[in-house]
Amino acid sequence: MNSAVAHSPTLLVHGGAWAIPADAAAAHLAGVRKALETGYALLSRGASALDAVEAAVTVLEDDPTFDAGRGSFLTSDGRVQLDALLMDGGRMKAGGVACVERLRNPIQAARLVLEESHHVYFVGDGAEQFAQAHGITLIDNSELVLDRERERLIIAKRREAAGFGDDTFSGIDTGVPTDRSSSVGWDTPLLPVLHDDKSPETAVLLSQVDRSSSAGAPGPSHLGTGESMNQTSSTCHDSHDTVGAVALDTRGNLAAGTSTGGTLNKTPGRVGDSSLIGCGCYADNLSAAVSLTGWGEPIMKLVLGKWATDRVASGTTPEVAAREAIAYLFNRLGGHGGIILLDPDGRFGLAHNTPAMAWGLATSKGLQTGLTV
Repeated sequence: MNSAVAHSPTLLVHGGAWAIPADAAAAHLAGVRKALETGYALLSRGASALDAVEAAVTVLEDDPTFDAGRGSFLTSDGRVQLDALLMDGGRMKAGGVACVERLRNPIQAARLVLEESHHVYFVGDGAEQFAQAHGITLIDNSELVLDRERERLIIAKRREAAGFGDDTFSGIDTGVPTDRSSSVGWDTPLLPVLHDDKSPETAVLLSQVDRSSSAGAPGPSHLGTGESMNQTSSTCHDSHDTVGAVALDTRGNLAAGTSTGGTLNKTPGRVGDSSLIGCGCYADNLSAAVSLTGWGEPIMKLVLGKWATDRVASGTTPEVAAREAIAYLFNRLGGHGGIILLDPDGRFGLAHNTPAMAWGLATSKGLQTGLTV
C-alpha cells in the first residue's frame, strides 16, 4: 500500500487457544510479551510488517511453552514435524513450508520461500533443501524433541490403546471408549491421565459445555470466549498450541504468520490449517490480516481465514468478524479455536471458544497481554 499518510504500527500475536492451566499461565503471558516486545521494536523503528511478524513468531517458536519449533508435539513415530506460513498483504506474496523436521525456525524458511522462490509452498525434504541452499543450517530432529513431549506421546498412545477416540477434531471427548471390545471394561476406572478430556490442541471439557447457548458454542457466553470457564481444573493436563502474529506497519502494509508443530500423536505427513493460505493464515491490504489456532481440519474445510477477511472487506469490523468466524466454526462443523484479525486502519479483533487463548497487542499506547478475550 502506497500512502503519504503514516499509519500507527500495530502488532497482535497469539500463543494458541486451549485450556491453559493456572500453572502455565505465567509462561504463556511472558512468551507472548517477549514476542510483542521483539516485533514491535522493529515496527517502531520503521521496519516492515513482514519483518515484525517473522521476528515475533521466531520468538514463539524458540519458546518451548508453545506448540511451534522446539518442544512441539510429537508425531506417532516420535518426531517433530513443523509447518509455517508467512504472507505479505501489500505484495500479495506468500511462503509456506510443511512437514519439516530439520529446521529450528520454520517461519524463517517460509520467509525465504516468499522472497527467493517463484513457488509458494515447499514440503518435507524439498523445503529443507531449499532452506539449506539459502543459508539456513539444518539440525538433527532430536534438537527439537523434549522429554516432556515423549511423555505426552506415551500418554496419548495409552489412551488410544484403551479405546478412547481421538477428540482432536470431534470437539468433545465423552470419556467413553469407542471400542466395546477394549480390554479396559466399561466399568473399569481409568487412571486420571487416561480419562483426561483435554484434546491435543484445544480441550473443551464436556462439563463446561452449555448446550443451551443460542450460538451453540461452549460456555455460557454467546460466542464461548471462555471467560467463565475454570482453567484450574485437575482434568486439564499439560499441552500447548499453534502460534501466530499479524502486523500493520507505518506504510500501511499488513502481514500475517502462523507456525505449528501440529497435533499430538499425528500421523507423519499430516498437514493442518496453519500453513495453508486462507485457512490458518492470510493477509491482504484490501481486507485484513489473520492468524488462527485450533483444530485444523474444520478450519481448513471452511477456509476460515479468508472467510474472516472477506467479512472485513465487505464492511464488518474486525472485532465483529472475529466473533462471527469462531461462531461459524462451531455452528457449521463443531470446531474450536481462536482468531486474531487486523485491518489496514489498525482496527483489530480477537475471539476464541476454548477455555483460554494466550494473546498480546502492541500499539503506540503500550503493550497488553491476556489469556481470555
